[in-house]
Amino acid sequence: MAKKEIKSKTKKSATPQKAKKSTYGADSITVLEGLDPVRKRPGMYIGSTSLTGLHHLIWEVVDNGIDEAMAGYASNITVTLLDDNMVRVTDDGRGIPVDKHKATGLSALETVLTKLHAGGKFGEGGGYKVSGGLHGVGVSVVNALSEYLKAEVYREGKIWTQEYKKGKPIKKISPSGNTKKTGTAITFKPDSTIFNEIEYSWGKILDRLRQQSYLTKGITIKISDTRKGHRKKNYQFYFEGGIKAYVKTLNRNKNVKNSTIFYIDKDINDSKVEIALQYNDEFNENVLPFANNIYNLEGGTHLIGFRTALTRTLNSYARSQKILKEKEENLTGEDVREGLTAIISVKLTDPQFEGQTKGKLGNAEMKTYVEQVFGEAFAIFLEEHPKEAASIVGKCILSSQARIAARTARASILRKGALEGMTLPGKLSDCSSRKPEECELYLVEGDSAGGSAKQGRDRRFQAILPLRGKILNVERARLDKMLANNEIKNLVIAMGTNIDEQFDLSRLRYHRIVIMTDADVDGAHIRTLLLTLFFRHFTELVASGHLFIAQPPLYQIKKGVSFKYAYTEEEKEKIIEEYGGLKAEIIENPAEDDTDEENEAGVVEAKIKKAPKIVIQRYKGLGEMNPDQLWETTMNPETRIMSQVTVEDAALADNIFDMLMGGDVAPRKKFIQTHAKKVKNLDV
Repeated sequence: MAKKEIKSKTKKSATPQKAKKSTYGADSITVLEGLDPVRKRPGMYIGSTSLTGLHHLIWEVVDNGIDEAMAGYASNITVTLLDDNMVRVTDDGRGIPVDKHKATGLSALETVLTKLHAGGKFGEGGGYKVSGGLHGVGVSVVNALSEYLKAEVYREGKIWTQEYKKGKPIKKISPSGNTKKTGTAITFKPDSTIFNEIEYSWGKILDRLRQQSYLTKGITIKISDTRKGHRKKNYQFYFEGGIKAYVKTLNRNKNVKNSTIFYIDKDINDSKVEIALQYNDEFNENVLPFANNIYNLEGGTHLIGFRTALTRTLNSYARSQKILKEKEENLTGEDVREGLTAIISVKLTDPQFEGQTKGKLGNAEMKTYVEQVFGEAFAIFLEEHPKEAASIVGKCILSSQARIAARTARASILRKGALEGMTLPGKLSDCSSRKPEECELYLVEGDSAGGSAKQGRDRRFQAILPLRGKILNVERARLDKMLANNEIKNLVIAMGTNIDEQFDLSRLRYHRIVIMTDADVDGAHIRTLLLTLFFRHFTELVASGHLFIAQPPLYQIKKGVSFKYAYTEEEKEKIIEEYGGLKAEIIENPAEDDTDEENEAGVVEAKIKKAPKIVIQRYKGLGEMNPDQLWETTMNPETRIMSQVTVEDAALADNIFDMLMGGDVAPRKKFIQTHAKKVKNLDV
């Protein structure tokens, strides 16, 4: 789960402007040639110009090598981080063609690098049957958004080279030497005038390429960091078992029900279905669907086919073995998915994606293909592994019994339409606006912080819901137990969306759900509990970008009548330096004329020779800030800083939440020991 810092742009009010006389005619139409549209509107092609978009450039180039590997022509991909923000990606595939392209009159290489929607994934013949390119724009977009790009093609016994500047070729393609190898090498430097910042995340690159290695079994992916000022690092991924190894990794440190992982890999018509699954003894479902190596966060037809076959096959087996008696109810989809870990990977020639994020597969035929291939293979697996089959069915029946026993208790909140008639929580201080797109709900820690937030907010569009203490750890609880927790129940009612199977994003009453907790250990714990709740039970809300984390300041630094707020230790040191630096030791105990209130707020002073003293106030809780300060620093849309919560790697996020909040202590202890020295401002 990632956090993206953003400056909020929501304003208190807007005054309509009088319309001017229209001069809209043919002269108003701008025609952008070649790659100009990409440079003009980069967000349309790579999502954003943030760090997410920056890394997307690497993914696009790597995907070309993955396409060659899926087609059976490449077995090695290497990604190298170089000095001067440059990245080099090589593969040992066939090499991009360099002969003249009939339609463009340019070399095939230049056509691929300078024309949108040009490449081996669009036509018939010698291109790709399946491709991982999401939009079909690929390396041409990388070229457009790069200050410099160099393409080297190893093909037909020669090395062919061409260089580009901001998408335009510097000179024509030409041979630069002889070689016996084949493949392509792309070296590029992202354009600093396009991207907000250029700082590659080693961890993000590792996670993404590890996932691609799992999804393309037999391929070797190497990653190297050779940048000056960085520790030299080299990693290599190779998974002979593919997604079977992926499932095993996801279930490490968990008690599994079937030690033999189910696996099927089968071609059907022009498509391919590959599925691996294993059950564990936990309550959460972790199913990751992919189409042509693209993760489908919103699922799609392949996921529907899988779920249909899973429920039908387990019910059929349980009936045939007399585990389910005649009078007993069938297992539901909810029952059979509890504790399930599965990877669904399909390959198809013409993927049709739905949804704003292109994260949902829409090809109708894939439902039938997955349902047929998986259903038949899983039925055989259960027959051939009776002990493990009994363990899986037993797990599902326990889940069914818990669901039936809790049905009455849950009905009051989960039945369809129940929320409409329920009174909003008494502690909720609602906003006056009824337009969800402009409304915000702040989840605050305790009545003290809630009081400051209520007084400091803009009542028109900001609502406050104080939470009492630490909510239930949902990682270890079924839904019926969760809904017995008043804080969780109040949150579900306040948002209006319902939860889990009955979740309906269209009913969300606030388009910004903001977690605002204290900057101490307890605050961090409460924030983690809430993030676990949202990740496990409101996944679509997170994926749609509605969840945020408020960032209150850590310090107020005052010199005379002037003062500034610091949100990090680095900012604090910078502000102190701006104020002239500390020229005397910081006095641990405040001066005698300081008030008790200042002592309680944690005020320390530093005396400056021949200058006003610097007063540094450490905010340990939101309740220590008066309403005006809380508004100015944390809630005012014109000045606040927020982190938007996103899920870039669902498998990684699932593993982190399981490690931090699950029942197994050993992985959590190891995590704490590993990262303890990196923690700053630990309040014990």
